[in-house]
Amino acid sequence: MPTGLIQLIHEEKHQAPAGHPENAERLKKALEYVISSDIGHNLVTVAPGGADSSAIYEVHSQKYLNHLRMAAERGDQYLDEDTYLTTGSFAAAWETALAAVAAVDLIFSNRYKRLLLAARPPGHHAEYDRGMGFCMINNTAVAAEQACLKYGIKRVAVIDWDVHHGNGTQNIFYNRSDVFYISLHRFPFYPGSGKMNERGVSEGQGYTLNIPLPAGANDEVYLAAFDKIVVPAMEDYQPEFIVITAGFDAHRHDPLGGMNLTEYIFGIITQRLLKIANKYADGRVLSILEGGYNPLANALSLYCHLKELQEN
Repeated sequence: MPTGLIQLIHEEKHQAPAGHPENAERLKKALEYVISSDIGHNLVTVAPGGADSSAIYEVHSQKYLNHLRMAAERGDQYLDEDTYLTTGSFAAAWETALAAVAAVDLIFSNRYKRLLLAARPPGHHAEYDRGMGFCMINNTAVAAEQACLKYGIKRVAVIDWDVHHGNGTQNIFYNRSDVFYISLHRFPFYPGSGKMNERGVSEGQGYTLNIPLPAGANDEVYLAAFDKIVVPAMEDYQPEFIVITAGFDAHRHDPLGGMNLTEYIFGIITQRLLKIANKYADGRVLSILEGGYNPLANALSLYCHLKELQEN
């Protein structure tokens, strides 16, 4: 079964101010590289089509979404000090979130076992009632919620290896056991959350797993964390569906991350996750691109990630 690819670059709708790291080129050049590579012929470009917005309203408040839409329509320049807005930004964020819904539908209709959503704006910093950190709508959370809401999935595992902690995804599912949020991230670092003792509350106690790592951590450190912590935790959880928050800003050449990873580690840890997916989740994996601000580092990392998604 082929690997599906949904692309929503939003070069014009969500056009970055000059010099802003979250821009269309960081994604566009990476996709061009992968599509023209030796694995490109195994990728099937998919049009997301129509999708139900119910999952978006489950993970974000109506009040916040209205505020976001009106702020964009007014031409407000920034949602916060990092998160720029254009008059097309809300439409871009909404379309990306709907694409996350459509991706889940495609996977659970058995058209694809593996699917990559390569889209912007990113989402994992967006909390229930606020956007921040370049993010407006939390695409990862929308996808996980769609699996629970529409398909009755009781165990979704979200693996977030973006260099920044996904405070938004954690915030949205912190009191729930049907979504197990696991994050490997630099700490201390933006946004300041993601300590080991943040483990969830109420029914969600124990279903948040943070693995804070020091600046400069390399491939060996990440692989040890995966093998000693992530894989055993997922074996215990036995997920029915896996969503990867695939940020590549921990690459050693990323201008913002301050980590020391090579592109190869992203293929290796993808292998680990696919073994879990094949064992418990009928192979179902949705990968959603997040951070990564060096186009070449993104391209090489995405290649290694996609190569494993295709072959395993």
